[in-house]
Amino acid sequence: MNNMENLEKQLICPICLEMFTKPVVILPCQHNLCRKCANDVFQASNPYLPTRGGSLTSGGRFRCPSCRHEVVLDRHGVYGLQRNLLVENIIDMFKQESSSKPEPERKEESPMCDVHEDEKINIYCVTHGVPTCSMCKVFGAHKDCEVAPISSIYQTKKTELSDGIAMMVGNNDRMQGIISQLEEACRAIEENGRRQKTLVCEKFDQLYSILEEKKREMSQKVTAEQEEKVNYIRGLTRKYGDHLEESCKIVEKGIQTMEEPEMALFLQNTKPLLKQIADASTTAHLDKIERGYENMDHYKAEFKKESKALRSIDFIQDDEDEDEEDEDGEAGAMEGEGAQTVSASGAAVSAASVQPSAAQQTNSSPGAAKSAAST
Repeated sequence: MNNMENLEKQLICPICLEMFTKPVVILPCQHNLCRKCANDVFQASNPYLPTRGGSLTSGGRFRCPSCRHEVVLDRHGVYGLQRNLLVENIIDMFKQESSSKPEPERKEESPMCDVHEDEKINIYCVTHGVPTCSMCKVFGAHKDCEVAPISSIYQTKKTELSDGIAMMVGNNDRMQGIISQLEEACRAIEENGRRQKTLVCEKFDQLYSILEEKKREMSQKVTAEQEEKVNYIRGLTRKYGDHLEESCKIVEKGIQTMEEPEMALFLQNTKPLLKQIADASTTAHLDKIERGYENMDHYKAEFKKESKALRSIDFIQDDEDEDEEDEDGEAGAMEGEGAQTVSASGAAVSAASVQPSAAQQTNSSPGAAKSAAST
């Protein structure tokens, strides 16, 4: 008899908790359901699909109550599921076997009334919603209450519980669908965030390259004038050095002439020596630099406007997307003409603000720095 009880447990529907009612349908996951129970679960999982005669007539999906495997149905709904004839035959054989053998007397362990300990609970108080005994109805606390046979209430409550389970299964399926959508949204947000951060970094790298190029260009201008001035000063230093060396030789020659005892020979050597002294005493043929020639302050760079523009950099609004390409084209054209454009909050500064003026460049050239020789 234990084998029969074990077999009966295998023939219990997980929805209605009773033995399978024919027709029995088999799901793709190999679990079985009463077709009526499968239809209840399907309706609870797809409340907005069209129905006909209480059954869904179009395709949909629901989850197996045993393993949570998703079952996808075609346009026939649950009627498109294959019947498990083997299980139906086993149910018939089990019922025949059960009816042919007398049931052994089973001691039903009915709960006893808490008030009347010798009385079994055999009725149901509809007023208070609790099971009770007949003595409570006649003499006890439920004598004025409405009661009903416990078997009828049992079937009603069991049906309600089965419907509630089916509804909960449908609600669980809907919740699982929402969770799947949220997880997918999470993945999409992470992917979109990574992509946008990459694009932002590329934009900043382009800005860095523009700044590096402009820094190199401006530094080269300063370096070019610096080398030009230094080379000119060094050349002038060599000229003055040569003139000083020549003057020292004339002084040495003059001292030797002063020591000449012969007057005629002294006078003979004095005339050309005096001419050499007169020529060496003037530096008119040597260039001189003006005051402030060494100054390089005319290469001033003021970036207050640009700094303000950089600090105001932010993401563009949706209505500005169409203008982005035009702004990039204008910036490239202005760079080709030698102008510097900082695109952030509309601030644009000419490259002339960081370059020396024409007058300053003229005054700073080595040729203009030379003054007329003083006699």
